[in-house]
This record gives sequence, C-alpha cells and structure tokens, in this order.
Amino acid sequence: MKSLGKSKEFLFGDKINWEKAGVGVYRKIMGYDDNIMLVHVAFDKGGVGPMHKHVHSQVTYVQKGKFEVTIGDKTTILKKGDGFYIPPNVLHGAICLEDGELLDVFSPIREDFIE
Repeated sequence: MKSLGKSKEFLFGDKINWEKAGVGVYRKIMGYDDNIMLVHVAFDKGGVGPMHKHVHSQVTYVQKGKFEVTIGDKTTILKKGDGFYIPPNVLHGAICLEDGELLDVFSPIREDFIE
C-alpha cells in the first residue's frame, strides 16, 4: 500500500466542511495516518448507510441518536453511548431512526475517503 500521508496534528470540527456521503448522510474526516482514521458521520432521520463491506476493521461509537445496525446476520437498535465493532469483509449497514451522529474508527485508513 502506498503512503497517503497524515492529517494535521490538530483538527477543529467547526473549520471542517461536511461532505455528502449519501442521502441524509454527511461526514468529516477528523484525523488519519496510513494505519488509522477517525470519521465523524452525521445522519438525518431516515438516513441510510447501505449494506456494504470493506477490508478495514471498524469500531463505531454512537454519539447521538438511535440507529438500527446490521452486522452480518445480526440486527439491533443502538443509541447514544453504545458502540459496535465490524470485522474486515463483513457485510454491514445502518438506518438512522432519529437524527444521529457516529464516530467511526478505521484501520487501516479508508483510502477511498481521501482520494
């Protein structure tokens, strides 16, 4: 894998523009190097993170709202303060049940988010 560099040491959320990541879904990249990435994701009620899979390990914290999350063949409702882990290459997705925000951590970096 080629090096994609790294982010600045300090990033200020109010200085980073939201980028559209789907219908009713927006994201800000909050820091990365070649091994790890933090992404702040905001959902409007009804926003969908469609079912997909990727080679990255993912850990997510529910910062706000309520989500129906599917990982593999398991589906559950998660709310503010909850978290989940997605192993590499496992099909997963989420539906936002009320306006919400997630903090996603990926390892290695999601190259497709910064290219």
